Amino acid sequence: METKIKRNKIQLSDHFTYFKLIRFVLPSIGMMVFTSVYGIVDGLFVSNVVGKTAFASINLVMPVEMNVGAIGFMIGTGGAALVAKTLGEQRRGRANQYFSMLIGATTIAGIFICILAYVFMENICLALGADSSMISDCVTYGRISMYFNVFFMLQNCFQDFLIVAEKPHLGLLCTVIAGLSNIVLDALFIYVFKMGVAGAAIATGISEAVGAIIPIIYFIRPNSSLLSLVRCKLEIKPILKACGNGISEMVTSITSSFVSMFYNVQLIKYV
Repeated sequence: METKIKRNKIQLSDHFTYFKLIRFVLPSIGMMVFTSVYGIVDGLFVSNVVGKTAFASINLVMPVEMNVGAIGFMIGTGGAALVAKTLGEQRRGRANQYFSMLIGATTIAGIFICILAYVFMENICLALGADSSMISDCVTYGRISMYFNVFFMLQNCFQDFLIVAEKPHLGLLCTVIAGLSNIVLDALFIYVFKMGVAGAAIATGISEAVGAIIPIIYFIRPNSSLLSLVRCKLEIKPILKACGNGISEMVTSITSSFVSMFYNVQLIKYV
């Protein structure tokens, strides 16, 4: 039985056939699909219950949350490459240190950026074209999102590190649980408690927290993966190296968000 499980388990050091590669990446594809659930579910509940203006407000400010969260994509993608390389060099202890310091760096950078975004949220929304009927909902959704955006960054980070840890299925499970939490909480806060845009933002934030806290608990405790969270000191060089590796992923995410922003601005002007 044990031999069969080991045979079915895919390791990064394996020779990948097409079938094995598809099996390994399927959970990552699932993660991407369920991550997109956040905005769609909020939109469905808000447009049907709260109204079109509130729905337009969320669409306008949502790319701001994605832009801020792009830090997680950068550190996650770049850091995963660095950690995987270190594991390949048979330096597991050092790989765990890199992994831990990159999670710490994401948390620190995330808190700082979220505070800035929270303070200037009204100015950001006005710059995006929010009018007097939308500004209140935009600022409400945006500011509440900033309370939880660090978790969104960490969730993005852990998705990459779970692949390096040879646990992509756990990443998919976390994302599915987070997506389902978002649906249930949206129904509760918007339909039952009538909390409107604030309820949608809180529901999304809590679901993002769920998606980040599960991997944190997993990696802090003894586990069967290649990685663990350990005590470490922050070192600038590996953090900058990870950022350099992953900056293309961040630029891609920010570019997509800017396209959405400009699209929304044009819709507000001409539709």
